[in-house]
Amino acid sequence: MAEIHPFRAVRYETNKVKLDEVLTQPYDKITPAMQDRYYTASPYNLIAIEKGKTFPDDSAENNVYTRAERKVNEWIAQKILIQDQNPSIYVYSQEYMVPGMSTRKVRIGCIAVGRLEDYSAQIVFPHERTLTAPKADRMELLRRTHVQTGQLFMLYDDRARTVDAYLEEIARTPTQLELRDEFGVTHRLWPVDDAVFIRRIQGAMADKKIIIADGHHRYETALNFRSECRAKRGKTDPLAAFEFAMMTFINSHSRGLTILPTHRLIRIVPNFDFERFRKALAPFFDWYSYPFLNPEEREISYADFRKDLGRQNHGRRAIGIYPGAIEGQAGAFYLFLLRRDANLEMLLPDLTEGQRGLDVVLLHRLILEKGLGITAEAVTAEKNVGYERGIDTAIAAVDRGEAQLACLLNPVRVQQIVEIALGGDVLPQKSTDFYPKLLSGLAIYNVEGEIQQ
Repeated sequence: MAEIHPFRAVRYETNKVKLDEVLTQPYDKITPAMQDRYYTASPYNLIAIEKGKTFPDDSAENNVYTRAERKVNEWIAQKILIQDQNPSIYVYSQEYMVPGMSTRKVRIGCIAVGRLEDYSAQIVFPHERTLTAPKADRMELLRRTHVQTGQLFMLYDDRARTVDAYLEEIARTPTQLELRDEFGVTHRLWPVDDAVFIRRIQGAMADKKIIIADGHHRYETALNFRSECRAKRGKTDPLAAFEFAMMTFINSHSRGLTILPTHRLIRIVPNFDFERFRKALAPFFDWYSYPFLNPEEREISYADFRKDLGRQNHGRRAIGIYPGAIEGQAGAFYLFLLRRDANLEMLLPDLTEGQRGLDVVLLHRLILEKGLGITAEAVTAEKNVGYERGIDTAIAAVDRGEAQLACLLNPVRVQQIVEIALGGDVLPQKSTDFYPKLLSGLAIYNVEGEIQQ
């Protein structure tokens, strides 16, 4: 099944730079403000490679990709980036607070190179569809730089936590490779070149199937790059570096896993009327309100609403709705509970049982389509639907008049992702948000040459 190997990572020389000044979040999570901040943090910040700035006078000879290529070569020549002497597997832990909660967790995994597998081999499984534009961007960057700077976040099933036990043993030892990122997450890394440890990890992973949690575009880019390199060589070399990609492997039963929901903001629905909307959903949902007349009552109602939204013991699937102030009425939060007599197999016959089990599917197919007339095409075009990770910020957007409704979700469970992916299905876009993200630049993989077994 899964074939993994140690590798000689290219890493920042910590005698010359501070890790917290040069590493970045993954490219697709970097906002323009973050990009500006990274550029000013250090002349050696990875942003120049991971997601460089474009300029009006860019040309074929001087553009974001050629500049990234030059930076890689310059920093290697200056020994800002150096390659480890021995092939290693890298134990990687992240200690963090769950957003909006007082819960502290530690997520632990290991960084290695994994053999790239076509999805048809049923060893690596996606859980979402990809878009063309991001893959074209990552492909041109990989062609130019020949390095992978970002981690692929891969899940594997190890209920006995065999691999976790090996990793935790290493993580109990001190390490100088530690930093705290802008979100307050503490990242720690332990390079391990011990042959016994490596064989244990390889053996424990050998029978695993792998699910892509984060990094679908980069995985498919690596597949396309592999095909391109094979065609240029006119042959297949099983140990060529481009046959592999850098991956962080994390147990789907890890105690440190956190998946955050992505809430929806509804905008620009013509002739929107909340009472009509509520009546349209009566065949599918019962509803309960948490009204308030003043800030003190609002605080109490909101606390009750949040508690009931996250409850598991009501036995019914819940979606929160916040319409803001309705003229002539008290303000209120609403909880929509799927009716016990709702026949999802009849209502959603084109979906699998696993997909029908997702709250985000209920939101899109029943609440948005049947309650508001928002089609799947409109969702894809983001015509009427926006996205917000924080529940408080989603509610605040409605209060500011920037949205007509906030649709508030519970997170997808990791086992739902596993079951749907292994069953050959995918989740809707923006269904999963694994937190925290894996830092880019902590380890860098050179896709030239061959791996050492």
